Amino acid sequence: MGSGERARHWQYAELPGVDLLRARYIRKTFVRHTHEHFVIAAIADGVEVFHHGGGDQYAGAGALALVNPDTPHTGRAGVPEGWRYGAVYPSPEVVAGIAAETTALRGTPGFVRPVLDDPYTVELVHRVLRAADEGNALAADTLLRVAVTRLLRLNGGTLPRRQVRTAGARIAARARALLEERMAEPPSLERLAADLGTGPFALLRAFREAYGMPPHTWLTDARVRRVRGLLDAGVTPAEAALTVGFTDQPHLNRHFTRIVGVPPGAYQRERNDMPSGGARTYKTRG
Repeated sequence: MGSGERARHWQYAELPGVDLLRARYIRKTFVRHTHEHFVIAAIADGVEVFHHGGGDQYAGAGALALVNPDTPHTGRAGVPEGWRYGAVYPSPEVVAGIAAETTALRGTPGFVRPVLDDPYTVELVHRVLRAADEGNALAADTLLRVAVTRLLRLNGGTLPRRQVRTAGARIAARARALLEERMAEPPSLERLAADLGTGPFALLRAFREAYGMPPHTWLTDARVRRVRGLLDAGVTPAEAALTVGFTDQPHLNRHFTRIVGVPPGAYQRERNDMPSGGARTYKTRG
């Protein structure tokens, strides 16, 4: 990572089900990954480019990058000076609760467009982060609800239900389940295909169509997700790395930072040591 890059990824105890991020990146590149939560990223300066839905999306100052749960995407700077942003990651349950109370949306709520130009909501997101830093629970909770409600009213819709209909989709779902079960010692593509009664290229094609990435990329993403849960539970990064199948902690560090944006040690310290806020920042390392 270049000098001047910094990031903080944390939780505030009074905002359950919500992750928080404040960052400035210049040469940082996020590899293709997904989140279990929604991504609401408010760009303060610069431009972020992220691949989403088959094409590159550009979010500049005053815009929001919006990603629904389990949606593959990337991230990188769109200008030489990089981008500075704040983000909130509310869980699907949090968003559904707000939608049920404040909108007429039915079914599973989500965002229709991945980029929305709305400086007012950008400021709301940054105010949520400031309130969390200051330990102002009333303000943080109120501002988050106002921001999510506004985004759903401006850019909300009902997400389609993922239905496993085709034979390829069923094979992909079975492959995903097997990889989750064998995360620490996954089979080769050939072995996995044989276990499912298909060919390697047929499996690769079906998996890409179902989940937007090949099995090995999905597995790395799933491992990092599981490591986050282990770190939240107090497991050391070294132990977590071995538990999910990374060869060692440096291997984990590299992939974790490329997906989450901060090293696992910094991530764990923020979330375990400072549950009620505090303005500590870590420089990221590649």
